[in-house]
Amino acid sequence: MTQSRLREHARLSFAKVAEYQRRGAIHFHAVIRLDGATGPDMPPRGWATDVLLTTAVQAAARSVHVPMPYVGPLGEHHFRWGAQTDCHPINGMPRTDDDPVSDQAVAAYVAKYVSKSVGDAGGTDRPVASAEEITWLPVSAHVRSLMAACWRLGRLSELAHLRLCAWTHTLGFRGHALTKSRRYSTTYTALRADRTQHASKGETADGPDVFTKSTWRYVGSGHTSGESLLASGIAEDSKLNRITSRELSEQSRSRP
Repeated sequence: MTQSRLREHARLSFAKVAEYQRRGAIHFHAVIRLDGATGPDMPPRGWATDVLLTTAVQAAARSVHVPMPYVGPLGEHHFRWGAQTDCHPINGMPRTDDDPVSDQAVAAYVAKYVSKSVGDAGGTDRPVASAEEITWLPVSAHVRSLMAACWRLGRLSELAHLRLCAWTHTLGFRGHALTKSRRYSTTYTALRADRTQHASKGETADGPDVFTKSTWRYVGSGHTSGESLLASGIAEDSKLNRITSRELSEQSRSRP
């Protein structure tokens, strides 16, 4: 059966979250669902079982590969998914004896990993400006070696289009933390429309007849005296670290 004909019988949708592991690798958590032809509002047909969906996901992970163009210092490689693929059916699987997995439980599962970043893997959340900066960043030795490798790869002309230097702080990962198919869950357009409709009615927690009137006024900008002192001290420390790193780098290059 072709993909176009499959849409007449079933609809496949997903939500995928990227999570940084301690070793710096990207771990993906995906919620994949199989519904009727019109989507989540239609139950799947009898043949669309969780066993069939699990088999399809595992087969796709084994077969998908992405070829990398030939690069002189690296050669030619093919990227594939690893063997660490774990699939669990969650639709109807009980969390307790009588309570099936709810939409809220699935949302909480996804949100738990959305809140993580490269900082949880011992890295940094801000971009790197130079190779020397990597040497004094407050990161683990393992993450520092990964960032250095990412920077070296980004300097290769054959890989310039990947902009790896700009994404060194994320260990080269340029994807979004959360992606989903169009028919999975709701859309931002629908959420904005509901929010606009709710605001136009003037509804609040006290009821539809209660209106809240708010005004804004400018009170100032910038740091307080104490915050200015702390900010200037941090700036001086950062400047000193950059100077020290530059001097050490120049000394190491001048040695025979």
